[in-house]
Amino acid sequence: MSYHSWLECIRGCGRRYSIYDVIYRCEDCGGLLDVEHSVDDLRDRSADEWKALFHRRVRSNEWPYGSGVWGKKEWVCPEVDPENVVSMYEGHTNLFWAEQLGKEVGLPDLWVKLSGNSHTGSFKDLGMTVLVSVVRQMMADGSPVRAVACASTGDTSAALAAYAAAAGIPAIVFLPRGKVSTAQLVQPLAHGALVLALDTDFDGCMRIVQEVTADKSIYLANSMNSLRMEGQKTVGIEIVQQFDWEVPDWIIIPAGNLGNVSALGKGLLLMRDLGLIDRLPRIACAQAANANPLYLSYLSGFEEYRPVQAQKTLASAIQIGAPVSYERAVKVLRSFKGVVEQATEDELADAAARGDRAGLYACPQTGVALAVLFKLIDRGEVSPEQRVVVISTAHGLKFTSFKVGYHEGTQAAVEARYANPPLELPADVDVVRRAIQARIVVGAGDRGAGTGY
Repeated sequence: MSYHSWLECIRGCGRRYSIYDVIYRCEDCGGLLDVEHSVDDLRDRSADEWKALFHRRVRSNEWPYGSGVWGKKEWVCPEVDPENVVSMYEGHTNLFWAEQLGKEVGLPDLWVKLSGNSHTGSFKDLGMTVLVSVVRQMMADGSPVRAVACASTGDTSAALAAYAAAAGIPAIVFLPRGKVSTAQLVQPLAHGALVLALDTDFDGCMRIVQEVTADKSIYLANSMNSLRMEGQKTVGIEIVQQFDWEVPDWIIIPAGNLGNVSALGKGLLLMRDLGLIDRLPRIACAQAANANPLYLSYLSGFEEYRPVQAQKTLASAIQIGAPVSYERAVKVLRSFKGVVEQATEDELADAAARGDRAGLYACPQTGVALAVLFKLIDRGEVSPEQRVVVISTAHGLKFTSFKVGYHEGTQAAVEARYANPPLELPADVDVVRRAIQARIVVGAGDRGAGTGY
């Protein structure tokens, strides 16, 4: 079967474009575009046949199907020739059973999808493999595109620079100066991208990159480009597959520019339409209180929406006041009985530290999601018998200064209840023993076993 996809306006005006067109909004009504697939064509395989196919491809050596994204190529981007796929074998990130944390909060079936266990350390790899592969195909077919560009709070730029470098395509990155972590800044520098640190915030960078990419030789790689979401939607499919095709009750996801929740919904809705699942999970979007336009709109039932001036937040990757994918996200939340909640700086930092105490190494955005989960549990919206998945969007090692600041007690507006600074002691065994005894409960019958706090 020859499958196909196309770009279509999300506002329902019916305007369609090729996925190879250099266009990001509908020329008739200005709406964003989504990639659409012929569901009728995809029904040529039964639900069981799709499950078997996807299972057979997991980590296979058949190019490019061993990738967690390209293993679902027919649902993602069927047109791209395999030789033009640019892949790091992204995806297949693990579901961590947060057993200890679940016990503490009364939720034994708590899981964390570690999407940051990826090539560049964030879930953005899932979308960038698709976008860069399409650009490579376009260039092979004679397109005038010669470079790719994005505005970023850090993770998008890292993923774009890595995949563009692997494809031999020049990359241009717009970053808000002084507002990304060192680890995030160095990634695009190392990959040879042209990095422009602008004296503005993310929203200012986004405005400029949209003007620059009006030149059709420079291709826009931000999530307003729906190709990104085709890769990112596989995270929801992968979660269900990892649960042997059982749907969790809740998925909690950090929300910034809102492409991630839009993509999550797309993947799950396609699974339902093709009969692989018969129900949808509820989705909770987690926003930092200092950058909360979706939360404020949610309070009005999405009847009112105003961009905000995002304030500085420890969750820098979601410090966005004018999310591009707002319309897409609202459609998804309405389909999934979704909720939106926010977390203060104190709440997100303590939630991340609490997760770390239970074996995670949570980035601040994951801290936002955990804090929101704790609120939903406290008010009874999430109940003890339910299965909940928190999506961790990036690896904690990309935010070392966040961790250091917490445990040193130097973060503004954060009480740091779980701070664990090192004990500085003289090299005296008796002093060391007393410190251990004061901190660790050692069983009398076995002095080498049994630790507790």
